Amino acid sequence: MNPAARTRTKVEGATWERVGRHYRAPLLVRQFPTEVPFGFLGRVLPATEPADLVLEAHRIPPARALALLEAARAVAAAELSGGGANGDTAELEAEQESAEELGSAIARRAQELWKVGLCLVARGPSRPRVEAARTRLVERLATLGFRTRVPRYEVASALAPADFGVTNGRPGGYWQTLPSDGLAALFPFGDESVLEPAGVLVGLALADASPVFLDRWSHSSHSWGIFGSTGAGKSFAAALIALRTRWLRPEVDLIVLDPLGEYGSLVRALGGSVVRLADGERGRLNPLDPVTTGGDRREKAARVGAMLRALFPSLRDEEAAALDTAVSRLYDRGPEVPTFDDLMASVTLGREASDRLATLLEVFRSGSLSGANGPTTLRLDAGPVSVDFRGVAEDQLPFHLAYVLDWAYGRLRERPGPKLLLVDEAHLLVRHAATAGFLDRVVRHIRHYNAGVLVLSQNPDDFLEHASGRSTLRNLYATALLRLREVSPGTREFFGLTDAEAEWLPKARLPREAGYSESLWRIGDLHLPLALVASTPEYEFLNRALGPEPPAPP
Repeated sequence: MNPAARTRTKVEGATWERVGRHYRAPLLVRQFPTEVPFGFLGRVLPATEPADLVLEAHRIPPARALALLEAARAVAAAELSGGGANGDTAELEAEQESAEELGSAIARRAQELWKVGLCLVARGPSRPRVEAARTRLVERLATLGFRTRVPRYEVASALAPADFGVTNGRPGGYWQTLPSDGLAALFPFGDESVLEPAGVLVGLALADASPVFLDRWSHSSHSWGIFGSTGAGKSFAAALIALRTRWLRPEVDLIVLDPLGEYGSLVRALGGSVVRLADGERGRLNPLDPVTTGGDRREKAARVGAMLRALFPSLRDEEAAALDTAVSRLYDRGPEVPTFDDLMASVTLGREASDRLATLLEVFRSGSLSGANGPTTLRLDAGPVSVDFRGVAEDQLPFHLAYVLDWAYGRLRERPGPKLLLVDEAHLLVRHAATAGFLDRVVRHIRHYNAGVLVLSQNPDDFLEHASGRSTLRNLYATALLRLREVSPGTREFFGLTDAEAEWLPKARLPREAGYSESLWRIGDLHLPLALVASTPEYEFLNRALGPEPPAPP
C-alpha cells in the first residue's frame, strides 16, 4: 500500500474516528437549558482546548413553525386538563405560555424558528487524549445546564459534512428546535467587550483576554461597586482602579473612607494626607457643622438625626422623637455653628427629654466621643485624603462613618473638577436604615458635582435588606462581583444571574490561587467575566503601597 494512502486510512471505533494518526470524538448536545449567556461557547471552547464546533441551522418556514407551536401548545393544554403528567403542572403551564408567546412573535415576524444541530468534536493524537478532551467538554456543558450524548456506532453520521438544505442522516437527538434568540446565543462570535473612549482598564475578558475599558464620567451615574469575600482582592482592585483613574486624569480628587486602615500608604504615595480619627492628631471634624450642607440647616439637622440614630440604635420611640425635636430646635435657633455642648443644652431645654437620653449624650462631654465635641480644626490642602478609622470603638464606627461621609460629600460638592470617593466596608452604613438612606442619597446625587463613589463591601445581601440599599445598587453603573461565599436567591434575582453564574461565583479564583482575581461585572445589561490583572509596574507599586500600615496608636 502507498505510505501516503496509509496515513489517510479512516478507522471508526464505537465512539471515535481515526484518520491516520489523528483522532476525533464527537459529542452531541441533546437538550438545552432554559437560559444561557450570549457568546457562551467562546468560554466552553477556550483557545487552548483541542476541539471543533459544528453548528448547523435550518430555517423552518413560518407556516410550518406556527403549526409546530400550535401542536406543542395543544399537547400541553390537553395534559393540563387531565391534571398534568406526574402532577407537574408548572412546567406544562410554562410550556403552554412559551408556545403562545413564541407563536405571537413569529406571526409578528419578530422571531423565527430554526432546526439546529450542535456537535462538538474533541481532537487529539491518541484515543486516551481525545476521550479526556471530550470528558472536559461534557463537564463544562453540564455546569451550564446542557445535557449531552456521546454517539455510539453513529460517529460517521455525526461527523459527516453538512449538506445544504438536508437534515436527514444525522444521529437521533441531533436536531433541536430553537427560536432566533436561542440560535443567536449559540454563536461563539458574540463580542461583549467594552471599549469606552477615555476609559480605564478594569480587566481582561476570561474568554479571550480582550481588554475592557470603562469611563465612569461618560454615564448618568459615575458610581461603581465591588463586592467579594475576604481574600477575594477587593482592596487591590479598588486601589488599582483609583491608581489608573489618577494616572489618566491626575486632577481627580480622591477621598478614601478607610475603616481598616488599608489605603493610607497608597494615599501618601500619591502625595496625599492621612487622617486618623482615633488620635485626633491632625485636628477635629465637628459632626454638627452645617458647612457640609452648604449652610442648609434643615438638611444638616436631618443628617445629624441619622448619625445619632446609628450611634444609639436602642433609642425608644419617645426618645428618638425628643432627640429629633432637640436637633431641629438647635438648627432653628442657633448658634451658627453648634457643637455637642449646644445639643445637650437643647435636649435639657426640652421637657419631652428623658434622663436616659441625656445620659446617652454625656458620651460627647466626658466619654469616648469627647474628641468630636468642639469646632472643626482639621485643615486639609488639595490632594488625596484617607480617613483612617482604626482604633475607633466598633459600636461607634457607623456614627463616625456617617459624619465623615457627610464631610466628604460637602468637600466633593465644593471643589471643582472630577472627584472620586472610595467607601470601604460600606455594609457598616447600610446596617442602619438612616445611614443607608444617606449613602443612597450620596450615590444618587454626587454625579451633579462631577464625582463618583466606589462602594466596597463583602456581600450585596447587606444592601438588599433595605429599600435604600437596593436603590444604591440600582444606581451603580458598574458592579463587580468577586468570589462570594454563597450566592443568595436575592442576589441572583437582583443581578439577573444565570444558574451557571451563581454556581461559578463561589468558585471564582482568588489572587493567591491564580495571581489575579476572577470577577463577574454587570455593566448595564452585560455580564462580563473578567480577570483583574495588574501590569508589573502597577503590581510592584501597589504591593508596596498596600503593605502593612504603621499600627494605630493605642
